[in-house]
Amino acid sequence: MTAVSARRRAPTIIGTVLLCAMAAAQVVSGATDDLRGWTDLVVLLLAASSVAFAAGATGRPGRAVAAFAAVAAVGYVAELAGVASGVPFGAYSYTEVLQPQLLDVPVIVPVAWGGMGLAAYAVAPGGGATRVVLGAVALTAWDLFLDPQMLRLGAWTWHDGGFYRDVPLTNFAGWLLVSLLVMTVIHGLLPDVSGAAGPAAVYAVMAVMETVGFALVFRPPDLVVAVCGGLAMGVFVVVRVKAGITARAGTREGTEEDLWRR
Repeated sequence: MTAVSARRRAPTIIGTVLLCAMAAAQVVSGATDDLRGWTDLVVLLLAASSVAFAAGATGRPGRAVAAFAAVAAVGYVAELAGVASGVPFGAYSYTEVLQPQLLDVPVIVPVAWGGMGLAAYAVAPGGGATRVVLGAVALTAWDLFLDPQMLRLGAWTWHDGGFYRDVPLTNFAGWLLVSLLVMTVIHGLLPDVSGAAGPAAVYAVMAVMETVGFALVFRPPDLVVAVCGGLAMGVFVVVRVKAGITARAGTREGTEEDLWRR
């Protein structure tokens, strides 16, 4: 094993362990019906797993951390503007549930932006501007789960309500706008994380667990959110899996052709 491959393998192993720990924390939180007490741990494990996978996939741990930090900063500024002015998401405010807070924004929120931002960029198909746009859509799709779940926990409140489980349409428009900026930042700092299996796996695990959670675990269950979120995130997971299968098949065929030529 070369030094380069060793540097990539270690973060990938760490990312796998962290992802398994995140899944376990999700299961325990659902089994104990204590989602509120486990939220911070789940988000921290999610973010750490995404960064570790990104470091392993690119071989550039420093750049992976920088990309995560930059996205978290973008997320924090967007949330700060949101609670202060209602732009770009609509009028909302955080409660005291998520702590600690910095200027009325829970610190864990930008951590979530950073972790899922890397995952959404990795799972999005295409390249260049196409990946930036589809990555933004993939990240916004996650909020079809996130907002209803956090409203259940009482983590924040929408001042005027909305059409989707009391969430206004402006929220999703704002998410798409901020997500476009997030994808642009990642594209500029860590473009080679595109298509990486590790961060894409983080996205897939979140899609599956949130779908199962809303359909079967949460009380009361919410099939509308399970279907809407599951389909929205599931499309990206299916496309990514199919792309991976196609790529492996192409590699296998190429190897067999080389063997025949020899």
